Amino acid sequence: MARCTAPVEGHRSASAAAACPACRGRTRYGGYSPSSYPSYPSYPSYSSGSSGSSRSSSGGSSRSAKPRWSRAGSTVLYTPSEVLALTPIRESVEKQASLDLRDVFLCHAWDDRQGAAKDLHDLLEASGVKVWFSEKDVGLGVPLMRAIDKGLAKSRIGIVLVTPALLRRLPQESIADKELSTLLAGERLVPIVHNTTYEALREVSPMLASRSGLSTEENSMAEVAAKLAELVHI
Repeated sequence: MARCTAPVEGHRSASAAAACPACRGRTRYGGYSPSSYPSYPSYPSYSSGSSGSSRSSSGGSSRSAKPRWSRAGSTVLYTPSEVLALTPIRESVEKQASLDLRDVFLCHAWDDRQGAAKDLHDLLEASGVKVWFSEKDVGLGVPLMRAIDKGLAKSRIGIVLVTPALLRRLPQESIADKELSTLLAGERLVPIVHNTTYEALREVSPMLASRSGLSTEENSMAEVAAKLAELVHI
């Protein structure tokens, strides 16, 4: 019985296949039939904990994933790029697990304090997240900068709500700019891009734009709050 020479000589052309005593009758129109192609093992694509899809403002895959800190039975889905961006933040949270701290310091533009910032604060609080929010944590007569310093020092992570109002404020070296300088010094800052884009942010603050986070273009504000709640839950 004729033996195929492919394991030794390989069938890299139609003429090579035609010269093989076992395969010379299997070609058609000078090429290979499907049975003459070697088979290769298939490799799994990115593995996820659940089905579904989501998109990422930082260009991640549309497939959904479940991070290791996801709660049992959680239906919150992430893109692989979101998991990658949030993992260092989670590690920082875990290192501070034994400390009596607020979960989140919410950095926002003054103009958003009764709008998007309050909406995000309320959603986080409803999810059991302890939030430092200037609208409720800075009392009358209390020096604002000193209160912010204490809030930053007593919070596990910071989230910055990036809105058109914040983009207008940052070039003016506002209080929000000083908060960002502190938060950018460590792996504990999550940008939340809302009603704007990372491209617009990059024009104002390339350093902040280099930090991947979450976007309300890809998630609702409620979904953003759910992901942040899982991120800080110990």
